[in-house]
Amino acid sequence: MQKAGGSMRAFTLLTAIVLAVVTGLILALRLGYVPAAQPFEALMLMAAPVLALLVAALVAGGGALRGEAPPVRADVARPAPTPVAGHPAEAEVVSFLALLQEKGRLVDFLMEDITAFGDSQVSAAARVVHQGCRAVLDEHLKVRPVREEAEGTKVTVEPGYTADAYRFAGKISGEPPFTGRLVHRGWRVEQVRLPRIVARKGDRLPTLAPAEVELS
Repeated sequence: MQKAGGSMRAFTLLTAIVLAVVTGLILALRLGYVPAAQPFEALMLMAAPVLALLVAALVAGGGALRGEAPPVRADVARPAPTPVAGHPAEAEVVSFLALLQEKGRLVDFLMEDITAFGDSQVSAAARVVHQGCRAVLDEHLKVRPVREEAEGTKVTVEPGYTADAYRFAGKISGEPPFTGRLVHRGWRVEQVRLPRIVARKGDRLPTLAPAEVELS
């Protein structure tokens, strides 16, 4: 059971991260920032809803699209996250998503229907999401590129490479080493520091983002 829980946590965390990356790439493509990824736009557009459904299975709620990060008011009480018993792995994943929501409004952005908003509004919101989520990743995940070379350069994949670290396009024949053009450097995680949840009474996942009520 412990091994299955760890696998579930890793899969869910990876899905959330991939969804954030795919969403960012789609926005960057629409704004013309990464023309080299244009051939993959259709694939990303198909993948994004599937990833969103997987993440939505763990999280609930949503919020209004904001063009800037809301200020943290001193008069707003922020209770500590509710400890969870029975779902430690899932609770850690939800707590990590809660950090992405708190710092970058990621869940607000993903759960919002942005089709009615103009490019300038989406661009402003994407910048806030990017800055906040990048800060969370830097603090809790040690993310490094699979290849250090610049994209577009010629690289060689030596024998004994890690299978899940490479995706080859084009005709593959024979045994490695393989030589080709680096289309994407890839990403790998060297270290994970998820928020730790202390088990107590109760059996529910922590709240992803608290409902904010301004008292009169």
